[in-house]
Amino acid sequence: MTDPDRASVARMYDAMLGGQHNFAIDREAVAAVTAIDPQVRMLARANRAFLGRAVRHLVGEGVRQFIDLGSGIPTQGNVHEVAQAASPGARVVYVDKDPVAVAHSTSLLADNPDADIVDADIRRPADVLSAPQLRKLIDFDQPVAVLMVAILHFVTPEEDPAGIVAAYRDALPEGGWLALSHATNEDRPRTAAAVTQLYNSKATSQVATRSQDEIRGFFDGFELTEPGLVHVPLWRPDPQDAVPDNPSEYWVYAGVGRKNG
Repeated sequence: MTDPDRASVARMYDAMLGGQHNFAIDREAVAAVTAIDPQVRMLARANRAFLGRAVRHLVGEGVRQFIDLGSGIPTQGNVHEVAQAASPGARVVYVDKDPVAVAHSTSLLADNPDADIVDADIRRPADVLSAPQLRKLIDFDQPVAVLMVAILHFVTPEEDPAGIVAAYRDALPEGGWLALSHATNEDRPRTAAAVTQLYNSKATSQVATRSQDEIRGFFDGFELTEPGLVHVPLWRPDPQDAVPDNPSEYWVYAGVGRKNG
């Protein structure tokens, strides 16, 4: 059940991106986050842009299957739109447990035979990986990319985020991929601490920001592609993208890795 007295992280992200599928309680929480960090909407857009660049890169590497964990509410530049524009017939499975995200994804994908949504908690990889929608669309004998974009910082240490990533990694075939972005507590520790406290008091999911080394650890068993684990706007920016003078203002790291062996 969704707690009506707490903001949803999926709906908050939708509000940050200028979407319409959010409630007053979510917008109030976003306003409180913005008071701490006025650049939070810019950061959300940069993270969304990374998702698009990563998907296009992966299609270029021959990937035609994507599992988007913690996919959130559909907005512009959804994974299936990016992937299928680059390679018609690319298959995408979204995974989320937020009722609004699931409902809107179900509606959006109703006429798309190559994309579906699984209503499940990404913290339970066995449930996700055994879901009928996923088994129907994803062939684990072919390259698969798992996307964990701005989701792992909603997994607390007690919930074993490394073990969760490892479970998905172990399900991937040789040549599988992981694309990941994650908030850090190193660049702007006071801001990160204040935002964490706010989410933990007002939102449905707890936040755990991490160091660059801790985030890099999630790529255990993967070989990071160039340029490695970097601030989110620095990961393979498009020619028209403005690269910031101070990338650490974007206190999120991003990377893409290919499974070893």
